[in-house]
Amino acid sequence: MANFYTDNDRLERELQRDVFHRLATLREGDFGESELFDFAPRTAEEAVAGYRTAMQLLGEICAERIAPNAREVDLTGPVCHEGRVSYAPKTLENHRALVEAGLYGMTLKRRFGGLNFPTTLFVMASEMVARADGGFACLWALQNCAETIAAFGTEEQQERLLKRVSEGATCSMDLTEPDAGSDLQAAMLRATWCEERQTWLLNGVKRFITNGDADLKLVLARTEAGTSDARGLSLFVVERASGGVTVRRLEKKLGIRGSATCELHFEDAPAELIGTRRMGLIRYVMSLMNAARLGIGAQSVGLAEAAFREAAHYATQRHQFGRPIAQMAPIAELLLGMRTRIDAARALLYATAHEVDCSQSLGLKLQREGLQGEERQALKRAQRLADMFTPLLKLMAGEDCNRIAYDALQVFGGSGYTCDFPIERLYRDARVVTIYEGTSQMQVVAAMKYVADGSLAAHLRERAEKLGSEQLLQLVERTERLIAVVQARSERSLEFHARRLVECGATTLMTLLLNERRDDERSRTSARHYTTLCAATLAAHEATIEQLDEEFLEQQAAAAGL
Repeated sequence: MANFYTDNDRLERELQRDVFHRLATLREGDFGESELFDFAPRTAEEAVAGYRTAMQLLGEICAERIAPNAREVDLTGPVCHEGRVSYAPKTLENHRALVEAGLYGMTLKRRFGGLNFPTTLFVMASEMVARADGGFACLWALQNCAETIAAFGTEEQQERLLKRVSEGATCSMDLTEPDAGSDLQAAMLRATWCEERQTWLLNGVKRFITNGDADLKLVLARTEAGTSDARGLSLFVVERASGGVTVRRLEKKLGIRGSATCELHFEDAPAELIGTRRMGLIRYVMSLMNAARLGIGAQSVGLAEAAFREAAHYATQRHQFGRPIAQMAPIAELLLGMRTRIDAARALLYATAHEVDCSQSLGLKLQREGLQGEERQALKRAQRLADMFTPLLKLMAGEDCNRIAYDALQVFGGSGYTCDFPIERLYRDARVVTIYEGTSQMQVVAAMKYVADGSLAAHLRERAEKLGSEQLLQLVERTERLIAVVQARSERSLEFHARRLVECGATTLMTLLLNERRDDERSRTSARHYTTLCAATLAAHEATIEQLDEEFLEQQAAAAGL
Protein backbone atom coordinates (compact mmCIF):
# COMPACT_ATOMS: atom_id res chain seq x y z
CA MET A 1 0.00 0.00 0.00
CA ALA A 2 1.12 3.56 -0.67
CA ASN A 3 2.49 5.37 2.37
CA PHE A 4 3.79 8.95 2.62
CA TYR A 5 6.05 8.02 5.54
CA THR A 6 7.68 4.84 4.32
CA ASP A 7 8.24 6.21 0.79
CA ASN A 8 10.20 9.20 2.12
CA ASP A 9 13.40 8.08 3.82
CA ARG A 10 14.17 11.70 4.80
CA LEU A 11 11.47 11.44 7.48
CA GLU A 12 12.77 8.16 8.87
CA ARG A 13 16.27 9.63 8.94
CA GLU A 14 15.00 12.52 11.02
CA LEU A 15 13.34 10.08 13.41
CA GLN A 16 16.59 8.14 13.74
CA ARG A 17 18.51 11.20 14.91
CA ASP A 18 19.64 11.14 18.55
CA VAL A 19 17.66 14.29 19.20
CA PHE A 20 14.41 12.30 19.18
CA HIS A 21 15.53 10.21 22.14
CA ARG A 22 16.36 13.44 23.98
CA LEU A 23 12.97 14.94 23.06
CA ALA A 24 11.18 11.80 24.24
CA THR A 25 13.01 11.93 27.57
CA LEU A 26 12.23 15.62 28.00
CA ARG A 27 8.59 15.03 27.10
CA GLU A 28 8.07 11.98 29.32
CA GLY A 29 10.21 12.99 32.32
CA ASP A 30 10.63 9.85 34.40
CA PHE A 31 8.25 7.86 32.14
CA GLY A 32 5.93 7.59 35.14
CA GLU A 33 2.78 7.72 32.99
CA SER A 34 3.46 4.13 31.96
CA GLU A 35 1.88 3.24 35.32
CA LEU A 36 -1.28 5.19 34.47
CA PHE A 37 -1.78 4.57 30.74
CA ASP A 38 -1.31 1.27 28.96
CA PHE A 39 -0.01 2.96 25.82
CA ALA A 40 2.50 5.25 27.56
CA PRO A 41 6.17 4.33 26.91
CA ARG A 42 8.54 3.09 29.61
CA THR A 43 11.75 4.15 27.84
CA ALA A 44 12.91 6.58 25.17
CA GLU A 45 13.30 3.66 22.76
CA GLU A 46 9.66 2.67 23.30
CA ALA A 47 8.59 6.27 22.79
CA VAL A 48 10.41 6.56 19.47
CA ALA A 49 8.97 3.22 18.35
CA GLY A 50 5.51 4.61 19.14
CA TYR A 51 6.27 7.74 17.14
CA ARG A 52 7.25 5.59 14.17
CA THR A 53 4.07 3.50 14.36
CA ALA A 54 1.90 6.62 14.43
CA MET A 55 3.74 8.18 11.48
CA GLN A 56 3.36 4.99 9.46
CA LEU A 57 -0.37 4.95 10.18
CA LEU A 58 -0.75 8.59 9.24
CA GLY A 59 1.41 8.10 6.15
CA GLU A 60 -0.94 5.37 4.96
CA ILE A 61 -4.05 7.52 5.49
CA CYS A 62 -2.42 10.42 3.67
CA ALA A 63 -1.47 8.29 0.66
CA GLU A 64 -4.52 6.05 0.47
CA ARG A 65 -7.29 8.51 1.35
CA ILE A 66 -6.40 12.20 1.66
CA ALA A 67 -4.31 12.47 -1.51
CA PRO A 68 -6.82 10.63 -3.73
CA ASN A 69 -9.57 12.89 -2.39
CA ALA A 70 -7.67 16.12 -3.04
CA ARG A 71 -8.88 16.78 -6.59
CA GLU A 72 -12.55 16.36 -5.71
CA VAL A 73 -12.18 18.51 -2.61
CA ASP A 74 -10.54 21.23 -4.72
CA LEU A 75 -13.40 21.13 -7.22
CA THR A 76 -16.21 20.88 -4.65
CA GLY A 77 -14.98 22.95 -1.73
CA PRO A 78 -16.99 24.05 1.29
CA VAL A 79 -20.31 25.89 1.01
CA CYS A 80 -22.01 28.44 3.23
CA HIS A 81 -25.75 28.23 3.94
CA GLU A 82 -27.68 30.28 6.49
CA GLY A 83 -24.56 31.35 8.32
CA ARG A 84 -22.99 27.90 8.65
CA VAL A 85 -20.24 26.13 6.70
CA SER A 86 -20.55 22.63 5.29
CA TYR A 87 -17.30 21.03 4.19
CA ALA A 88 -16.96 18.93 1.06
CA PRO A 89 -17.95 15.28 1.68
CA LYS A 90 -14.40 14.10 1.00
CA THR A 91 -13.02 16.61 3.51
CA LEU A 92 -15.30 15.15 6.16
CA GLU A 93 -14.18 11.67 5.12
CA ASN A 94 -10.53 12.69 5.63
CA HIS A 95 -11.33 14.17 9.01
CA ARG A 96 -13.20 11.08 10.19
CA ALA A 97 -10.36 8.80 9.13
CA LEU A 98 -7.86 10.72 11.26
CA VAL A 99 -10.23 10.91 14.23
CA GLU A 100 -10.93 7.18 14.08
CA ALA A 101 -7.19 6.51 13.90
CA GLY A 102 -6.71 8.44 17.15
CA LEU A 103 -4.33 10.95 15.55
CA TYR A 104 -5.92 14.18 16.77
CA GLY A 105 -4.58 15.74 19.95
CA MET A 106 -1.14 14.48 19.00
CA THR A 107 0.78 16.85 21.29
CA LEU A 108 -1.79 17.01 24.10
CA LYS A 109 -1.28 15.29 27.43
CA ARG A 110 -2.69 11.80 27.83
CA ARG A 111 -5.12 12.89 30.52
CA PHE A 112 -6.77 15.03 27.84
CA GLY A 113 -6.98 12.10 25.45
CA GLY A 114 -3.81 13.10 23.60
CA LEU A 115 -0.68 11.18 22.66
CA ASN A 116 1.86 13.47 24.40
CA PHE A 117 4.07 13.53 21.29
CA PRO A 118 6.72 16.22 20.77
CA THR A 119 5.91 19.16 18.52
CA THR A 120 8.48 17.80 16.08
CA LEU A 121 6.26 14.76 15.45
CA PHE A 122 3.27 17.02 14.84
CA VAL A 123 5.41 18.95 12.35
CA MET A 124 6.33 15.71 10.58
CA ALA A 125 2.66 14.74 10.49
CA SER A 126 1.71 18.16 9.11
CA GLU A 127 4.31 17.84 6.37
CA MET A 128 2.75 14.55 5.22
CA VAL A 129 -0.82 15.90 5.40
CA ALA A 130 0.20 18.94 3.34
CA ARG A 131 1.85 16.72 0.76
CA ALA A 132 -1.47 14.91 0.45
CA ASP A 133 -3.67 18.04 0.33
CA GLY A 134 -2.46 21.55 1.14
CA GLY A 135 -6.01 22.74 1.80
CA PHE A 136 -6.89 19.97 4.22
CA ALA A 137 -3.59 20.68 6.00
CA CYS A 138 -5.16 23.93 7.23
CA LEU A 139 -7.96 22.11 9.03
CA TRP A 140 -5.53 19.55 10.46
CA ALA A 141 -2.90 22.05 11.62
CA LEU A 142 -5.33 24.32 13.46
CA GLN A 143 -5.75 21.73 16.20
CA ASN A 144 -2.55 23.34 17.44
CA CYS A 145 -4.79 26.07 18.91
CA ALA A 146 -5.26 23.60 21.75
CA GLU A 147 -1.67 24.26 22.83
CA THR A 148 -2.62 27.85 23.67
CA ILE A 149 -5.48 26.64 25.86
CA ALA A 150 -3.15 24.09 27.46
CA ALA A 151 -0.55 26.76 28.18
CA PHE A 152 -2.75 29.64 29.35
CA GLY A 153 -6.26 28.32 30.09
CA THR A 154 -7.60 27.43 33.52
CA GLU A 155 -7.64 23.84 34.74
CA GLU A 156 -11.38 23.73 34.16
CA GLN A 157 -11.02 25.03 30.60
CA GLN A 158 -8.31 22.51 29.87
CA GLU A 159 -10.33 19.58 31.19
CA ARG A 160 -13.45 20.59 29.28
CA LEU A 161 -12.02 21.78 25.98
CA LEU A 162 -8.84 19.82 25.29
CA LYS A 163 -10.53 16.44 25.38
CA ARG A 164 -12.83 17.68 22.65
CA VAL A 165 -9.85 18.51 20.43
CA SER A 166 -8.47 15.00 20.94
CA GLU A 167 -11.88 13.71 19.86
CA GLY A 168 -11.76 15.74 16.65
CA ALA A 169 -13.28 19.14 17.51
CA THR A 170 -12.15 21.68 14.92
CA CYS A 171 -10.36 24.92 15.84
CA SER A 172 -9.69 28.37 14.41
CA MET A 173 -7.63 31.48 15.11
CA ASP A 174 -9.92 34.52 14.76
CA LEU A 175 -7.45 37.38 14.61
CA THR A 176 -7.67 39.35 11.36
CA GLU A 177 -10.24 42.11 10.78
CA PRO A 178 -11.06 44.21 7.71
CA ASP A 179 -8.88 47.04 9.07
CA ALA A 180 -6.42 44.94 11.07
CA GLY A 181 -4.36 42.55 8.96
CA SER A 182 -0.65 42.42 9.72
CA ASP A 183 -1.19 45.23 12.25
CA LEU A 184 -3.14 43.15 14.76
CA GLN A 185 -2.88 45.77 17.48
CA ALA A 186 -5.49 47.70 15.48
CA ALA A 187 -8.12 44.98 16.11
CA MET A 188 -11.39 46.51 17.33
CA LEU A 189 -13.84 43.62 17.80
CA ARG A 190 -15.36 44.47 21.20
CA ALA A 191 -15.56 42.33 24.30
CA THR A 192 -17.83 43.52 27.12
CA TRP A 193 -18.69 41.87 30.42
CA CYS A 194 -22.39 41.10 30.90
CA GLU A 195 -23.33 41.01 34.59
CA GLU A 196 -26.75 39.59 33.88
CA ARG A 197 -25.42 36.59 31.93
CA GLN A 198 -22.11 36.42 33.83
CA THR A 199 -20.12 36.09 30.64
CA TRP A 200 -18.14 38.12 28.12
CA LEU A 201 -19.99 39.06 24.94
CA LEU A 202 -18.19 39.70 21.63
CA ASN A 203 -19.40 42.05 18.90
CA GLY A 204 -17.78 42.87 15.59
CA VAL A 205 -16.36 41.36 12.41
CA LYS A 206 -13.42 39.08 11.63
CA ARG A 207 -12.18 38.42 8.10
CA PHE A 208 -9.92 35.90 6.33
CA ILE A 209 -10.46 33.37 9.12
CA THR A 210 -9.28 29.90 8.15
CA ASN A 211 -11.76 27.21 9.24
CA GLY A 212 -13.86 30.08 10.57
CA ASP A 213 -16.92 28.00 11.51
CA ALA A 214 -14.86 25.82 13.84
CA ASP A 215 -16.13 24.14 17.01
CA LEU A 216 -13.63 26.07 19.16
CA LYS A 217 -12.48 29.55 18.24
CA LEU A 218 -9.65 31.59 19.74
CA VAL A 219 -10.66 35.23 19.28
CA LEU A 220 -8.63 38.40 19.75
CA ALA A 221 -10.90 41.16 21.11
CA ARG A 222 -10.66 44.58 22.71
CA THR A 223 -11.63 44.56 26.38
CA GLU A 224 -10.35 47.98 27.42
CA ALA A 225 -12.56 50.88 26.35
CA GLY A 226 -10.74 53.90 24.96
CA THR A 227 -7.63 51.95 23.88
CA SER A 228 -6.36 51.53 20.35
CA ASP A 229 -3.17 49.50 20.81
CA ALA A 230 -2.03 46.06 21.95
CA ARG A 231 -2.49 46.87 25.65
CA GLY A 232 -6.27 46.84 25.26
CA LEU A 233 -6.53 43.39 23.67
CA SER A 234 -7.40 40.08 25.32
CA LEU A 235 -7.85 36.52 24.07
CA PHE A 236 -11.08 34.52 24.30
CA VAL A 237 -12.37 31.09 23.45
CA VAL A 238 -15.76 30.88 21.78
CA GLU A 239 -17.69 27.65 21.31
CA ARG A 240 -19.76 27.45 18.14
CA ALA A 241 -22.53 25.66 20.03
CA SER A 242 -22.98 28.73 22.25
CA GLY A 243 -24.22 30.78 19.28
CA GLY A 244 -23.69 34.43 18.43
CA VAL A 245 -21.32 33.86 15.48
CA THR A 246 -22.46 33.59 11.88
CA VAL A 247 -20.50 33.16 8.65
CA ARG A 248 -21.32 36.10 6.39
CA ARG A 249 -19.41 34.78 3.38
CA LEU A 250 -16.77 32.36 2.16
CA GLU A 251 -13.84 33.80 0.24
CA LYS A 252 -13.39 32.53 -3.31
CA LYS A 253 -9.70 31.74 -3.45
CA LEU A 254 -6.94 30.99 -5.94
CA GLY A 255 -5.83 27.90 -4.01
CA ILE A 256 -6.38 25.75 -0.90
CA ARG A 257 -10.01 25.70 -1.99
CA GLY A 258 -10.93 22.86 0.33
CA SER A 259 -10.21 25.14 3.28
CA ALA A 260 -13.04 27.42 4.43
CA THR A 261 -11.83 31.04 4.63
CA CYS A 262 -14.60 33.00 6.32
CA GLU A 263 -15.87 36.45 7.13
CA LEU A 264 -17.52 36.23 10.55
CA HIS A 265 -20.08 38.37 12.31
CA PHE A 266 -20.09 38.32 16.13
CA GLU A 267 -23.31 39.48 17.78
CA ASP A 268 -23.34 39.08 21.57
CA ALA A 269 -21.33 35.89 21.19
CA PRO A 270 -20.66 34.35 24.63
CA ALA A 271 -16.94 33.99 25.28
CA GLU A 272 -14.50 32.87 27.97
CA LEU A 273 -11.36 34.80 28.78
CA ILE A 274 -8.09 32.94 28.24
CA GLY A 275 -5.44 33.94 30.75
CA THR A 276 -5.51 37.54 31.91
CA ARG A 277 -6.85 40.72 30.35
CA ARG A 278 -4.59 42.96 28.23
CA MET A 279 -2.19 40.10 27.42
CA GLY A 280 -4.08 38.83 24.37
CA LEU A 281 -1.71 40.09 21.69
CA ILE A 282 1.39 40.77 23.75
CA ARG A 283 1.74 37.22 25.02
CA TYR A 284 -0.89 34.74 23.89
CA VAL A 285 -1.33 35.57 20.21
CA MET A 286 2.43 35.89 19.70
CA SER A 287 2.75 32.32 20.99
CA LEU A 288 -0.14 31.24 18.79
CA MET A 289 1.32 32.92 15.71
CA ASN A 290 4.75 31.35 16.17
CA ALA A 291 3.12 27.92 16.33
CA ALA A 292 1.11 28.73 13.19
CA ARG A 293 4.24 29.85 11.34
CA LEU A 294 5.99 26.63 12.25
CA GLY A 295 2.97 24.79 10.85
CA ILE A 296 3.17 26.76 7.61
CA GLY A 297 6.83 25.82 7.37
CA ALA A 298 5.69 22.18 7.46
CA GLN A 299 2.94 22.90 4.94
CA SER A 300 5.49 24.54 2.63
CA VAL A 301 7.83 21.57 2.75
CA GLY A 302 4.95 19.12 2.21
CA LEU A 303 3.62 21.01 -0.81
CA ALA A 304 7.13 21.33 -2.24
CA GLU A 305 7.68 17.58 -1.79
CA ALA A 306 4.45 16.86 -3.65
CA ALA A 307 5.33 19.23 -6.50
CA PHE A 308 8.82 17.79 -6.86
CA ARG A 309 7.54 14.22 -6.95
CA GLU A 310 4.97 15.08 -9.62
CA ALA A 311 7.66 16.73 -11.74
CA ALA A 312 10.20 13.94 -11.26
CA HIS A 313 7.67 11.26 -12.19
CA TYR A 314 6.50 13.15 -15.27
CA ALA A 315 10.09 13.80 -16.39
CA THR A 316 10.89 10.09 -16.35
CA GLN A 317 7.73 9.22 -18.31
CA ARG A 318 7.76 12.02 -20.87
CA HIS A 319 9.99 11.24 -23.88
CA GLN A 320 11.26 13.81 -26.36
CA PHE A 321 13.93 13.32 -29.02
CA GLY A 322 14.09 9.65 -28.16
CA ARG A 323 14.80 9.87 -24.43
CA PRO A 324 13.13 10.83 -21.12
CA ILE A 325 13.25 14.57 -20.56
CA ALA A 326 14.71 13.85 -17.10
CA GLN A 327 17.96 13.02 -18.90
CA MET A 328 18.14 16.45 -20.52
CA ALA A 329 20.50 18.78 -18.68
CA PRO A 330 18.09 21.73 -18.26
CA ILE A 331 15.39 19.48 -16.74
CA ALA A 332 17.88 17.53 -14.64
CA GLU A 333 19.20 20.81 -13.25
CA LEU A 334 15.68 21.94 -12.32
CA LEU A 335 14.98 18.65 -10.54
CA LEU A 336 18.27 18.71 -8.64
CA GLY A 337 17.65 22.30 -7.58
CA MET A 338 14.15 21.41 -6.33
CA ARG A 339 15.37 18.45 -4.31
CA THR A 340 18.22 20.43 -2.81
CA ARG A 341 15.97 23.28 -1.72
CA ILE A 342 13.51 20.83 -0.18
CA ASP A 343 16.30 19.21 1.80
CA ALA A 344 17.50 22.62 3.01
CA ALA A 345 14.01 23.79 3.98
CA ARG A 346 13.35 20.50 5.76
CA ALA A 347 16.61 20.83 7.71
CA LEU A 348 15.55 24.27 8.94
CA LEU A 349 12.01 23.01 9.65
CA TYR A 350 13.17 20.26 11.99
CA ALA A 351 15.89 22.37 13.57
CA THR A 352 13.20 24.93 14.45
CA ALA A 353 10.82 22.26 15.74
CA HIS A 354 13.54 20.77 17.94
CA GLU A 355 14.20 24.14 19.57
CA VAL A 356 10.47 24.66 20.11
CA ASP A 357 10.25 21.25 21.77
CA CYS A 358 13.21 21.92 24.04
CA SER A 359 11.77 25.28 25.00
CA GLN A 360 8.32 23.84 25.77
CA SER A 361 9.56 20.78 27.66
CA LEU A 362 12.09 22.68 29.77
CA GLY A 363 9.50 25.38 30.42
CA LEU A 364 7.08 22.76 31.78
CA LYS A 365 9.83 21.26 33.91
CA LEU A 366 10.61 24.72 35.27
CA GLN A 367 6.98 25.12 36.36
CA ARG A 368 6.79 21.58 37.74
CA GLU A 369 10.02 21.20 39.70
CA GLY A 370 12.44 23.96 38.80
CA LEU A 371 15.62 23.81 36.73
CA GLN A 372 19.30 23.60 37.59
CA GLY A 373 21.81 26.13 36.26
CA GLU A 374 22.69 24.32 33.03
CA GLU A 375 19.06 23.55 32.31
CA ARG A 376 18.11 27.18 32.83
CA GLN A 377 20.71 28.19 30.27
CA ALA A 378 19.44 25.49 27.89
CA LEU A 379 15.91 26.87 28.26
CA LYS A 380 17.02 30.41 27.45
CA ARG A 381 19.01 29.21 24.45
CA ALA A 382 16.13 27.11 23.10
CA GLN A 383 13.65 29.99 23.49
CA ARG A 384 16.02 32.39 21.74
CA LEU A 385 16.73 30.02 18.85
CA ALA A 386 13.06 29.09 18.42
CA ASP A 387 12.14 32.76 18.19
CA MET A 388 14.99 33.44 15.76
CA PHE A 389 14.49 30.42 13.51
CA THR A 390 10.70 30.72 13.14
CA PRO A 391 10.55 33.82 10.89
CA LEU A 392 13.53 32.51 8.90
CA LEU A 393 11.67 29.23 8.35
CA LYS A 394 8.41 30.91 7.34
CA LEU A 395 10.27 33.16 4.91
CA MET A 396 12.62 30.64 3.30
CA ALA A 397 10.40 27.55 3.23
CA GLY A 398 7.50 29.60 1.85
CA GLU A 399 9.53 31.28 -0.87
CA ASP A 400 11.26 28.02 -1.82
CA CYS A 401 7.91 26.23 -1.93
CA ASN A 402 6.67 28.75 -4.50
CA ARG A 403 9.86 28.46 -6.53
CA ILE A 404 9.69 24.66 -6.50
CA ALA A 405 6.03 24.67 -7.55
CA TYR A 406 6.91 27.10 -10.36
CA ASP A 407 9.81 24.95 -11.56
CA ALA A 408 7.77 21.76 -11.25
CA LEU A 409 5.03 23.18 -13.46
CA GLN A 410 7.73 24.23 -15.94
CA VAL A 411 8.88 20.61 -16.21
CA PHE A 412 5.38 19.71 -17.44
CA GLY A 413 5.46 22.41 -20.11
CA GLY A 414 2.06 23.10 -21.65
CA SER A 415 0.53 20.06 -19.96
CA GLY A 416 1.21 21.64 -16.57
CA TYR A 417 -0.91 24.64 -17.52
CA THR A 418 -3.96 22.43 -17.94
CA CYS A 419 -6.04 20.76 -15.26
CA ASP A 420 -5.03 17.29 -16.44
CA PHE A 421 -2.31 16.95 -13.81
CA PRO A 422 -2.22 17.74 -10.06
CA ILE A 423 0.64 20.18 -10.53
CA GLU A 424 -1.71 23.06 -11.37
CA ARG A 425 -3.49 22.60 -8.02
CA LEU A 426 -0.19 22.37 -6.15
CA TYR A 427 0.99 25.53 -7.92
CA ARG A 428 -2.15 27.38 -6.80
CA ASP A 429 -2.02 25.99 -3.26
CA ALA A 430 1.62 26.96 -2.82
CA ARG A 431 1.00 30.64 -3.43
CA VAL A 432 -0.62 31.32 -0.07
CA VAL A 433 2.26 30.14 2.14
CA THR A 434 4.15 33.40 1.65
CA ILE A 435 1.03 35.43 2.46
CA TYR A 436 -0.98 34.19 5.42
CA GLU A 437 0.12 34.29 9.07
CA GLY A 438 2.45 37.11 8.16
CA THR A 439 3.75 37.81 4.65
CA SER A 440 7.36 37.20 3.69
CA GLN A 441 7.95 40.91 4.16
CA MET A 442 6.69 40.72 7.75
CA GLN A 443 8.98 37.76 8.42
CA VAL A 444 11.90 39.90 7.29
CA VAL A 445 10.88 42.56 9.80
CA ALA A 446 10.73 39.93 12.56
CA ALA A 447 14.05 38.34 11.61
CA MET A 448 15.94 41.65 11.27
CA LYS A 449 16.00 41.99 15.05
CA TYR A 450 18.41 39.05 15.20
CA VAL A 451 20.48 40.35 12.30
CA ALA A 452 20.83 43.82 13.78
CA ASP A 453 21.77 42.72 17.31
CA GLY A 454 24.34 40.18 16.11
CA SER A 455 22.50 37.10 17.41
CA LEU A 456 22.18 35.41 14.03
CA ALA A 457 25.79 35.99 13.03
CA ALA A 458 27.02 34.72 16.41
CA HIS A 459 24.96 31.55 16.02
CA LEU A 460 26.23 30.99 12.49
CA ARG A 461 29.83 31.29 13.67
CA GLU A 462 29.19 28.88 16.55
CA ARG A 463 27.78 26.23 14.20
CA ALA A 464 30.51 26.73 11.59
CA GLU A 465 33.29 26.39 14.15
CA LYS A 466 31.80 23.11 15.39
CA LEU A 467 31.82 21.77 11.83
CA GLY A 468 35.47 22.76 11.48
CA SER A 469 35.18 23.61 7.78
CA GLU A 470 37.19 26.54 6.44
CA GLN A 471 34.87 26.83 3.44
CA LEU A 472 31.79 27.15 5.67
CA LEU A 473 33.52 29.55 8.02
CA GLN A 474 34.31 31.77 5.04
CA LEU A 475 30.60 31.89 4.15
CA VAL A 476 29.83 33.01 7.70
CA GLU A 477 32.55 35.68 7.53
CA ARG A 478 31.12 37.01 4.26
CA THR A 479 27.70 37.24 5.90
CA GLU A 480 29.19 39.06 8.89
CA ARG A 481 30.97 41.55 6.61
CA LEU A 482 27.79 42.31 4.67
CA ILE A 483 25.89 43.04 7.87
CA ALA A 484 28.71 45.25 9.14
CA VAL A 485 28.91 47.20 5.86
CA VAL A 486 25.21 48.03 5.87
CA GLN A 487 25.09 48.81 9.60
CA ALA A 488 27.95 51.29 9.14
CA ARG A 489 25.89 53.31 6.67
CA SER A 490 22.59 54.28 8.26
CA GLU A 491 19.30 53.03 9.66
CA ARG A 492 17.73 53.74 6.29
CA SER A 493 20.23 51.49 4.53
CA LEU A 494 19.66 48.77 7.11
CA GLU A 495 15.93 48.89 6.45
CA PHE A 496 16.39 49.01 2.68
CA HIS A 497 18.73 46.01 2.59
CA ALA A 498 16.90 44.01 5.28
CA ARG A 499 15.59 41.35 2.88
CA ARG A 500 19.06 40.79 1.45
CA LEU A 501 20.70 40.52 4.85
CA VAL A 502 18.06 38.14 6.20
CA GLU A 503 18.31 35.95 3.12
CA CYS A 504 22.09 35.84 3.43
CA GLY A 505 21.86 34.81 7.07
CA ALA A 506 19.10 32.25 6.47
CA THR A 507 20.80 30.69 3.45
CA THR A 508 24.06 30.38 5.40
CA LEU A 509 22.20 28.78 8.31
CA MET A 510 20.52 26.26 6.02
CA THR A 511 23.90 25.47 4.46
CA LEU A 512 25.33 24.71 7.88
CA LEU A 513 22.34 22.56 8.82
CA LEU A 514 22.70 20.51 5.64
CA ASN A 515 26.40 20.03 6.25
CA GLU A 516 25.59 18.72 9.73
CA ARG A 517 23.44 16.00 8.10
CA ARG A 518 25.94 14.51 5.62
CA ASP A 519 25.15 10.90 6.49
CA ASP A 520 24.25 9.46 3.07
CA GLU A 521 24.91 10.20 -0.58
CA ARG A 522 21.78 12.31 -1.09
CA SER A 523 22.59 14.40 1.98
CA ARG A 524 26.15 14.93 0.79
CA THR A 525 24.96 15.91 -2.67
CA SER A 526 22.43 18.38 -1.28
CA ALA A 527 25.01 19.86 1.09
CA ARG A 528 27.51 20.38 -1.74
CA HIS A 529 24.93 21.87 -4.07
CA TYR A 530 23.39 24.16 -1.46
CA THR A 531 26.82 25.36 -0.35
CA THR A 532 27.38 26.49 -3.95
CA LEU A 533 23.95 28.14 -4.02
CA CYS A 534 24.77 29.94 -0.78
CA ALA A 535 28.01 31.34 -2.20
CA ALA A 536 26.13 32.56 -5.27
CA THR A 537 23.43 34.18 -3.10
CA LEU A 538 26.05 36.00 -1.04
CA ALA A 539 27.86 37.18 -4.17
CA ALA A 540 24.65 38.53 -5.72
CA HIS A 541 23.66 40.39 -2.56
CA GLU A 542 27.21 41.71 -2.07
CA ALA A 543 27.10 43.23 -5.56
CA THR A 544 23.69 44.80 -4.97
CA ILE A 545 24.63 46.23 -1.58
CA GLU A 546 27.83 47.69 -3.01
CA GLN A 547 25.98 49.42 -5.85
CA LEU A 548 22.96 50.64 -3.88
CA ASP A 549 24.68 53.03 -1.51
CA GLU A 550 23.19 55.87 0.54
CA GLU A 551 23.52 58.42 -2.28
CA PHE A 552 21.59 56.14 -4.65
CA LEU A 553 18.87 55.65 -2.06
CA GLU A 554 18.46 59.40 -1.58
CA GLN A 555 18.26 59.92 -5.35
CA GLN A 556 15.62 57.26 -5.76
CA ALA A 557 13.60 58.56 -2.84
CA ALA A 558 13.67 62.06 -4.27
CA ALA A 559 12.67 60.84 -7.73
CA ALA A 560 9.73 58.94 -6.22
CA GLY A 561 8.64 61.93 -4.19
CA LEU A 562 9.29 60.16 -0.88
